[in-house]
Amino acid sequence: MTDAIYQKVKKYIVQHRMIVPGDFVAAGISGGADSVCLLYLLRRLQKDIPYHLIVVHVNHGARREAAQDAAYVESLCEKLDVPYYLKEVDMYGYAALHKLSPEEAGRVLRYQAFQEVIDQQMDGACGKIAVAHNANDRAETMLFHMFRGSGLEGLSSIRPVRDLVIRPVLCLTREEIEQYLEKRGISYCHDSSNEEDIYARNRIRHHILPYAEKEICARAVPHMNDLADILMETEIYLSRETKRLFKVYAGTGEADTCKCLRIWGEGLLAEDPVMVKRVLLYALEWMTPHRKDITGQHIADLAELLHKGGSKELSLPHGIKAYKEYEILILQKEDESAPMQNKMPGEGESYVIEPPVEIRIPDMGCFSFTLLDRDLLSREQIFLQNGQNIPQNRYTKWFDYDKITTSLLLRTRRKGDYLTIDKALHTQSLKQYMINEKIPKMQRDSMHILADGSHILWVPDYRTSQYYRVDESTKCILQVQLRGGHHGGTS
Repeated sequence: MTDAIYQKVKKYIVQHRMIVPGDFVAAGISGGADSVCLLYLLRRLQKDIPYHLIVVHVNHGARREAAQDAAYVESLCEKLDVPYYLKEVDMYGYAALHKLSPEEAGRVLRYQAFQEVIDQQMDGACGKIAVAHNANDRAETMLFHMFRGSGLEGLSSIRPVRDLVIRPVLCLTREEIEQYLEKRGISYCHDSSNEEDIYARNRIRHHILPYAEKEICARAVPHMNDLADILMETEIYLSRETKRLFKVYAGTGEADTCKCLRIWGEGLLAEDPVMVKRVLLYALEWMTPHRKDITGQHIADLAELLHKGGSKELSLPHGIKAYKEYEILILQKEDESAPMQNKMPGEGESYVIEPPVEIRIPDMGCFSFTLLDRDLLSREQIFLQNGQNIPQNRYTKWFDYDKITTSLLLRTRRKGDYLTIDKALHTQSLKQYMINEKIPKMQRDSMHILADGSHILWVPDYRTSQYYRVDESTKCILQVQLRGGHHGGTS
């Protein structure tokens, strides 16, 4: 029996590549049946797979038996000749400080403790954390998530491997673990909190799952674990597709931040409705540290806004506002949107340009202004400069400097601004141009443009004015280079 259990766990470890030769593994051992079984199996595994094993015991200071549990685990490690490390934490203090439940706080502190020991012992190198979740834990977690309305990821429950956390005994039922220990005469600690029905998970453990096994199917736990595997594989595939579509349809104007996200609605809506909702959920997660408080109704509301558009604005968890600008769905943190809503046209910064000079604009990049003598440039140079596609994130534009009649300004838009839109010198108001180009309202008032009075030379990211275009009669050329930021405009 005990050898069969070991072979089952070893096969599971190899199948999921949990441990390979040379690995460093920190096992979280509480002293309970599951973790004691895990320790014995991992110690035996070292005979077949050469790897480094240590034990970390975390004392939460939450139970009367805590000191006894720590002493038991220490004596067990001494008996098995495994290095032992004790970490003491204040679970209730941490829970109060971070507004978490004691269960959540305990989990966070445990993994922090495991990682701290690994960092100390491995000098910053990666190590794996082995924990003792079993098949019953996985079935109970699946039910818990189902009752709370979780999606595929929640229903796939506890994964065998997640990042550097491995669960070697996830393939064993609680009954198999207890039989293994009983056959070998191994004692373990009893956690009194596991007997209390004040916790929802305990009520599932003591009442709901046993009822299912007795009245519906004796193999309910193995069957639920099989289903969890299927759901996990499905979720992994869909998650990969979600990330791919997110990269296709979503973009941010804020370099390396999570403050503002723009989603191309028309493109996304061409995808399957299931993937549309998944991308929207992923977008919200991208802007926040976690999905807590984000519900199915929030995603449904967001999908409806994506479909219908209009002037409706959604208030979402974690201070996120959602609104539609033409076919673009914009998600923005409230603290970032408020200042732009209060800024009126013409009230932004204005820079007088006297070349040569460089001016840096936050979130746009560095503008460099230089004057060039037309007579010192060849015809080929002029043709190439005006005809080529300027590389992304490094724009160079040329303008006829002699046509500039007033002080050249780099500023935000003002009433009366206009562009020359073709060689026939037809003009169009900047306001109408921005509407036609579907530039979001909140972006219009914060954009910096290059202006000669009310006549606009260049709207970065969009176009230049035909009036100031360099030709054969040009004597002095104004060269403007924009480096950095996120740009992809046309001339």
